[in-house]
Amino acid sequence: MYRCWVFEQHPKIDPDQPGNYIYATIENNQWVPVYIGQGDISVRCSRAHHQVQCINSKRATHVHMHKNVGKDAREMEEADLLANFPMACAPSGCNIKVGG
Repeated sequence: MYRCWVFEQHPKIDPDQPGNYIYATIENNQWVPVYIGQGDISVRCSRAHHQVQCINSKRATHVHMHKNVGKDAREMEEADLLANFPMACAPSGCNIKVGG
């Protein structure tokens, strides 16, 4: 289980904040991940995200995030979340599945 702060999409974040994040929408009173990632959340949770058009098209309304300074830990968390929430991958979501 990962503890996250939940914000409406594209919150203002101070620069240089490494962490993990999940763009999500609500369906049937449950959070549904649209995109799962890691990196500098000041950029990745903003309108500058490289997948912002897809994220918006999937009607993400919120972003769940937390700081996580260790790159290996961030990558492991991202892989764990993607393994447990395959709906975040295309075509339902915006993540590209590793290996095609």
